Amino acid sequence: MRVDFYQLADQGARISVLAALAAKLAEEQERLLVVAEDEGLLASLDRQLWEAGKATSFLAHGREGGPDDKRQPVLLSTRTTAPNLARNILIADGQWREAALKYDRAFYLFGEETLGGAREAWKALGLTSDAERHYWAQEEGRWVEKG
Repeated sequence: MRVDFYQLADQGARISVLAALAAKLAEEQERLLVVAEDEGLLASLDRQLWEAGKATSFLAHGREGGPDDKRQPVLLSTRTTAPNLARNILIADGQWREAALKYDRAFYLFGEETLGGAREAWKALGLTSDAERHYWAQEEGRWVEKG
């Protein structure tokens, strides 16, 4: 099990990380569950994914609760269960969820406002699980592994 921590420099980084990770997983025929507690954040991510797809290429995705949940390569949800049978989870709201450890890979996005929780999650994972941890931060517009 692997957990990738992404420290977001700004709110715009959230959608760029999400779109890049989702596109890479889609190339590998993998599915992704995107989790956030806030319905407003999920609606914003949904809208931004559609907008991002117009500029580059279409990234199939949907919001949980639709008739095609099982078929969605990227599913946005408030819950940590994956109707689309994803083995990858992306936590978009900076609130760590232990249920992420049931997935093959977790992507944990956090910003300044959730930095304390990210530090706690990093430490706890190092002490209590066999999760492989990676920490990423932006430098000069690129993602660089810091730990």
